[in-house]
Amino acid sequence: MFIVIGIMFLGIALGYLFRKKAILQKLGKPISYTIYMLLFFLGVSVGGNNEIIRNLPTLGGQALLLAFAGTLGSVLAAWGISYFFKK
Repeated sequence: MFIVIGIMFLGIALGYLFRKKAILQKLGKPISYTIYMLLFFLGVSVGGNNEIIRNLPTLGGQALLLAFAGTLGSVLAAWGISYFFKK
């Protein structure tokens, strides 16, 4: 996990150093297509895993609960900050 985080920070540092280079401005679309491809293959991998498919109703309920709780927490935090700064 530390390797992945380290590689990400290295990429951030290199992106910052070379931010004015024209090649970096052209990377947006290829990166998006690469992410779409990775998500597709992740879906294929999940679809091929019988244990995940068997537990999908339970996992889906937990994911829905986490998504709702995260959204509710964000809305409440934004409301609280807005209320605090409007005073």
